[in-house]
Amino acid sequence: MNVDWLMREWDMILDLFLRHLWLSVAPVAIGLGLALPIGWAVQRSGRWKGPILNLVGLLFTIPSLALFVLLPWFLGTQILDPLNVIVALTIYVLALLVRTVADGLDAVPRETLQAANAMGFRPLRRLLTIELPLAIPVIAGGLRVALVSNISIVSVAALVGTRQLGSLFTQGLQLQFLTPIIIGIVLSLLLAATLDALVLVLSRRMTPWERRNA
Repeated sequence: MNVDWLMREWDMILDLFLRHLWLSVAPVAIGLGLALPIGWAVQRSGRWKGPILNLVGLLFTIPSLALFVLLPWFLGTQILDPLNVIVALTIYVLALLVRTVADGLDAVPRETLQAANAMGFRPLRRLLTIELPLAIPVIAGGLRVALVSNISIVSVAALVGTRQLGSLFTQGLQLQFLTPIIIGIVLSLLLAATLDALVLVLSRRMTPWERRNA
């Protein structure tokens, strides 16, 4: 690995890393905010739950490169606009988290819900204070998958000119230079491991009863 190149291009690498972080995390935050009410509605949709979840899950099968290219036509943006990447990855996050939220709410014990009803909890209060907290471990698992997937998929956007760590891969390939590729891989792995650990820690802090049960 060329250390001189690394030191010389450190500012550029840091900029790409921060762009990659933003493009990976922002869609997860937006997707989670949308998935919570949608997953709640789907979980209560009765016989429609299965077909709706299957339909939403199909969104994840859309090739990411095709989505990056097609979205500017629908959004009226430029091909290099980072908004295209954020919208595309939000779609993928929704495809993952809608099912996760529905499954997490399904995992809440029925006797717990009956006890809350007997205590006079209204549906919204019961959802916010009982159902969602108990569903956190399942939802956190989906978040971890979404974050790691996003970090990988964001790299593909370098093929349409969006600057982030994937740009190091295209640069290394064009120059037949291995160092940028190695740096891109290492930083991507570091970012994925750090965000995954952060979600895991937050999940455990928000569910102290899980630690006591363990």
